[in-house]
Amino acid sequence: MVVSVRSWVANEGGKHLVLMLWLTANTWLFLQTFLLYSTGQQYHYLYKMLGPGLCISRASASVLNLNCSLVLLPMCRSLLTFVRGSHTVSSRKTRRLLDKSKTFHVACGVAICIFSVVHVSAHLVNVVNFSVSYSDDFPALNLARYRGEDPKLIILTTIPGVTGVLLVLILFLMFTSSSHCVRVSNYEIFWYTHNLFIVFYIILMVHMVGGALKYQTNIEAHPPGCLRANQSGAEQQGEELEQGEDEERRCREEAHFQPHYPQTWLWVSGPLCLYCAERFYRYIRSCDPVTIVTVIRHPCDVIELRMLKKNFKARPGQYIVLNCPGVSSFENHPFTLTTCPTENKETFGIHLRVVGDWTERFTQLLLPKPRIDLEILPMVQQRRYPKLYVDGPFGSPSEEVFNYDVSLCVAGGIGVTPFACVLHALLDGWKGFRLQRLYFVWVCRELQSFYWFAELLCAVHHKLWQENRPDYFNLKLFVSQTDNLQSMSEEKYRPLTSRLLVGRPRWKLLLDEIAKTNNNKRVGVFCCGPKGISRTLHRLCNSARSSGTTFEFNKESFS
Repeated sequence: MVVSVRSWVANEGGKHLVLMLWLTANTWLFLQTFLLYSTGQQYHYLYKMLGPGLCISRASASVLNLNCSLVLLPMCRSLLTFVRGSHTVSSRKTRRLLDKSKTFHVACGVAICIFSVVHVSAHLVNVVNFSVSYSDDFPALNLARYRGEDPKLIILTTIPGVTGVLLVLILFLMFTSSSHCVRVSNYEIFWYTHNLFIVFYIILMVHMVGGALKYQTNIEAHPPGCLRANQSGAEQQGEELEQGEDEERRCREEAHFQPHYPQTWLWVSGPLCLYCAERFYRYIRSCDPVTIVTVIRHPCDVIELRMLKKNFKARPGQYIVLNCPGVSSFENHPFTLTTCPTENKETFGIHLRVVGDWTERFTQLLLPKPRIDLEILPMVQQRRYPKLYVDGPFGSPSEEVFNYDVSLCVAGGIGVTPFACVLHALLDGWKGFRLQRLYFVWVCRELQSFYWFAELLCAVHHKLWQENRPDYFNLKLFVSQTDNLQSMSEEKYRPLTSRLLVGRPRWKLLLDEIAKTNNNKRVGVFCCGPKGISRTLHRLCNSARSSGTTFEFNKESFS
């Protein structure tokens, strides 16, 4: 398959440019710091004592400072949502880059782990050199208290050593609990350990307070390698040969050393304060519980939840984060909005599939099994719902559906939820978007899954036909499981029956057909579903086509 340069630049160019800038910044910072500590006169005696371990430890520390400041920014969801929603602030290319915020967060996290290993390894060598290469000429330069001191004792009795051990332990817990298997099997472990970042940053800013590494402050009065008064003649000759200095050059005073002023806080304080302020804003915004209006059970273990919250506003394609203290006080889960508040309707809703412990316990609280043992008079009982908090809304790639002339929405199973809100917007007559044609492909394993939004799809179809715009909405439904296959026999679902196909979509033929119909246009492709579908579409969007159509791939993912 031939890759189109134009399509590749449209889909991959922005993120690769950001990646190259990030790698360049890390490389430049590492090399600059390495050269500073290896050739800087103020570090001459320290480098002579510690060797390359000094340069590597400080260079890796500079990279760690950069990434520890950057790793927080992609997690400022409200800030990213504001930037995404401000079309005067951000272009479509910029908004598409914001969709990669989670990827950038992971990249910074991996860099922190890698350079932490480098930093710790270099400092272990430094501690050994502090013990072995104890300087009698410059006592202020030593970290060890005497020659041959146990390196483990140096680590456990100094502020940089103790804080370094704590930082390594916290980082190990955060890194291991971030793996996919841990997040899926026990999300609370991931949540608890990731919130240790607050402790991590506090310890990180204390880490340099001990002043383990010192630099020379009086280079003019004591040039590095100058001859001191207490040196013997042989030592003087050796020093002169090594340094190539004039015989008459003498030290005017002894070398003075002082520890570096801690600079880590200069790197991380800004992003950390920004993140904390954003979290506080989100806490204030979500502190009032929402009112649950209705709960509907759909086929294939899907629950529809309608809620009401004062002053809640959202755009189609956005998502919210739910917290139910009755299930878990610290566990938060993102769900795409399937209905947004409008002028005539203040409620908003989500559809969730019962998969996993959290959704199972949440469903049990929403729809408890009736108790047969209660002997009460038959009467209407008021249903009591659990307390529920909503944080959001937050931006997602699906918001861009309306910003293309032509959009293709591809959903797999419950992945249809981001596009359900888009269909509701069409049904409710939203104005002010440029979308001229919408292709909608929904792939499900079971036929019953289509009933989740069957009425919505039929309503959109009838509305567009009544408005004499039948070509605006192109619908294709695919059911992949053929066992015990039945048709949607209800009369009201006839528009869906004629568009229902058995098997899996032939994606290349589908995209080629769309390309021929929309020559020389940019088509927004939006995918929410299994990885297999998204990988195939991503690859096809980068392929070359004779029609000149460019497919811009957008994948739905929650941060």
